[in-house]
Amino acid sequence: MFDCVIIGGGPSGLNAALILARGRKNIMLFDDDNPRNAVTHESHGFITRDGVKPSEFKRQAKADLMKYPNLTMYNERVVDLKKETQCFVIYTESNKIYESRKVILATGLKDVLPPIDGIHNFYGTSLFSCPFCDGWELKDQPLVLITENPSAFHKAKLIFNWSRDLVVCTNGKEIFSKEQQELLLKNKIEVIEETISCLEGLAGNLSAIRFKNQRQLKRKAGFVTTNLVQASPLAESLGCVLTKNGGIETDNFGRTNIEGVYGCGDISKSAPMQVIVAAGEGTKAAMGVINDLVNEEF
Repeated sequence: MFDCVIIGGGPSGLNAALILARGRKNIMLFDDDNPRNAVTHESHGFITRDGVKPSEFKRQAKADLMKYPNLTMYNERVVDLKKETQCFVIYTESNKIYESRKVILATGLKDVLPPIDGIHNFYGTSLFSCPFCDGWELKDQPLVLITENPSAFHKAKLIFNWSRDLVVCTNGKEIFSKEQQELLLKNKIEVIEETISCLEGLAGNLSAIRFKNQRQLKRKAGFVTTNLVQASPLAESLGCVLTKNGGIETDNFGRTNIEGVYGCGDISKSAPMQVIVAAGEGTKAAMGVINDLVNEEF
């Protein structure tokens, strides 16, 4: 039986594995290698790793983890997870079964893009979701914010920090209040509420947005508001309490409402979704596991 099984090999799961391995716990990490940032060419905002390719970040992280003999890593998907009286039972896609005293869920989220023709061709290359991650590379360019989300007013203000040449397209939705519209107009941010027909460009580089009324808006790049959903049903199937925005509720050390189950990284949606934040949350969840195991054993 393992002390802890970590499900998810993103920055949060990898860093949780590092702390648990150094905490002398017998652990296993499952990674199905289907990351949310698969479309991302570079990751930013992590000191000493600014601009690193996500695949290279993971390669270096796993090289660090291989130094610890008390850690096992499997490139496999966990398909089910059950809580028994004394342990958790983990079922994998290849019909293998494992037991563990604790479980860390680091399964992350999935981005659901607005249903706009051509949008997938540009996401991760010239359309992004996080201005803190990619705003520097797009500074001072003619940008677009494509959004159907009523909370987009704040995102428009953020993007304005990197470029004053900004147009907001709501794809046929009326999402701004009169006061918000006036503030955007005051800052020379145009709001286009016409339905988008398609996005145009070549090789992932956005050039224009075409609307149903045949209007064409020239833009070089921009941001899009995505809907976020759990990448795995494991947390919900265990009975973890979900937040109103689709994450799972955790305390400061990743503990969920299910004893022995911890969550970290994007899955909890409790902090800005950046690599460095996710890694930090993995550290906190691992510390929570070690503290709880020590208290149980002492």
